[in-house]
Amino acid sequence: MLEQIEALDTQLFIYLNNLGSTTWDSFWLIYTEIPTHLPLMLVIGFLLYKKLGQKKFLLLLLFITIMVTLTDQLTNLAKHTFQRPRPCRVPELEGAIRSIAKYCGRFGYFSGHSSNSMALAIFMGLFLKPNYPKLFVFLIIWALGMGYSRIYIGVHYPADLLTGFTVGALVALLFYKLFHKTVHKLNLQGGS
Repeated sequence: MLEQIEALDTQLFIYLNNLGSTTWDSFWLIYTEIPTHLPLMLVIGFLLYKKLGQKKFLLLLLFITIMVTLTDQLTNLAKHTFQRPRPCRVPELEGAIRSIAKYCGRFGYFSGHSSNSMALAIFMGLFLKPNYPKLFVFLIIWALGMGYSRIYIGVHYPADLLTGFTVGALVALLFYKLFHKTVHKLNLQGGS
């Protein structure tokens, strides 16, 4: 059963990866780089500051830091536990895939880019959803794009992304609830 799932995962990876073309390579190589998204994060940060006020916003930054650290460490733990080679490291896939990544790490299960981006999208998006419902959808699409960029450049299988998205979403929901409990416990005022 596991072998069948891995075979399907590999076939889907090869299909999605080969949708790429030299026309789009530069775009996806830039998209997959985390610093590219700093302007978006600054805009989201500004909106969150406006909505929450200074005290809650500072607490939010602390929660975001801890949340991203947690998802990142869960990713590293899984990678070193399962030790599934990245597709760009599998000799049998050489010639069948487009590997355009600047760097190809050893292990890929599961994707840190996917878990971190989905955690950020859901956590921050939930605060802004009442005022900016389309922004919440945009952030989810942004996170999905981050995941796809990892297939496009040849460093992750679809299952790596699905697991990353799931872990990121669950961690985000947990941190969202913990944030509100903490705000209530500390009786923080300001913002909504």
